[in-house]
Amino acid sequence: MIKFNSKLPNVGQTIFTTITAKANALGALNLGQGFPDFDGDSFLKDRICHYIEEGFNQYAPMTGVPELRNSIASYFNKKYKHVINADTEITITSGATEALTASILAFVSKGDEVIVFDPCYDSYVPAIELAGGSAKRLNLVGDGFSLPFSKIKETISDKTRMIIINSPHNPTGTRLKKSDWIELSKMVDDKNIILLSDEVYEGICFDEEYHFNPRSLSSLEERLISVYSFGKSCHMTGWKVGYLIAKPSLTLEVRKLHQYITFSTFTAAQMALADFLSEKMETFLSLGDFYKEKRDFLVNGLKESRFKVINPSSTYFCLLDYSNISKLSDVDFCLKLIEEHGIATIPISGFYENAPEDQKIVRVCFAKDQETLARALDILNAI
Repeated sequence: MIKFNSKLPNVGQTIFTTITAKANALGALNLGQGFPDFDGDSFLKDRICHYIEEGFNQYAPMTGVPELRNSIASYFNKKYKHVINADTEITITSGATEALTASILAFVSKGDEVIVFDPCYDSYVPAIELAGGSAKRLNLVGDGFSLPFSKIKETISDKTRMIIINSPHNPTGTRLKKSDWIELSKMVDDKNIILLSDEVYEGICFDEEYHFNPRSLSSLEERLISVYSFGKSCHMTGWKVGYLIAKPSLTLEVRKLHQYITFSTFTAAQMALADFLSEKMETFLSLGDFYKEKRDFLVNGLKESRFKVINPSSTYFCLLDYSNISKLSDVDFCLKLIEEHGIATIPISGFYENAPEDQKIVRVCFAKDQETLARALDILNAI
């Protein structure tokens, strides 16, 4: 028998895989995993077919095709009045997860500490451990899942190399305000700490005009790496096209990792996205309105249910507090929902190292068509 040391000895099957497998086996309606059950724009599909037929089937430039990087720069200029150098500050990656992982591997070394906030996306900690670092996991606090600033201050040390922020936030649907970013900026001002900002739901915000762009703060620009996803913005999660923005000194180091992880990303998809972003930018600018209708349909439809709905201000996720329904753990409650009610949700404890014991919350995804959401409401209201 071959012997080896596992690089990730504590990593097993994720709760997403477990829930999806159970839902598929029993034919349950799946509001668990975070992907749409509808397709992307026909223009986008036509353009990718066009570029495949035109022969754009070889390696793209390592940094991404110039057309897409220029379109991204134009988007940020129009939406945020923020000027970005498309050549030295934008890198196209094979999904946002690659951008996050490459950024962590580029700057985190053995003995370094990285502060992350639970509930958090499940790729952060394994990437930190692969880099030889350790995660210092702090729970978000209160009903609004706010940053625990006093705990952050206590946790920052000479070993702290990076802080990972996710806003708009998965799974809670909350997002940071400008004042939060300013407070965080003050905490790291005189320290050698990089901020890795996961903003993959940047386009899906409600109730205010736009997501706050932390790159607008000059105090953060030199230490900030921002990560985005076309999969979330274009309803094409399977295309796995993301990108990161950072100042040239940081970009250079991340690109060193990127060139040996994937080197480049699907060329025809990049070209199609460049056309889509430049010619149909309004689709991106109005994405929040598109998802607000779905959020409102779900939230308003559950007003008479036994669930307490935690109304999201962003993303396409919504949290449901079931404390008035059951005393089961969230994992057991999710399994019961699949087995007895034919609907799949995600237990929020799967995003924690140590979830609060009294927390009775599950996550649902409302990136679904109207028929799916209507069926979900019928089931949830009957519980």
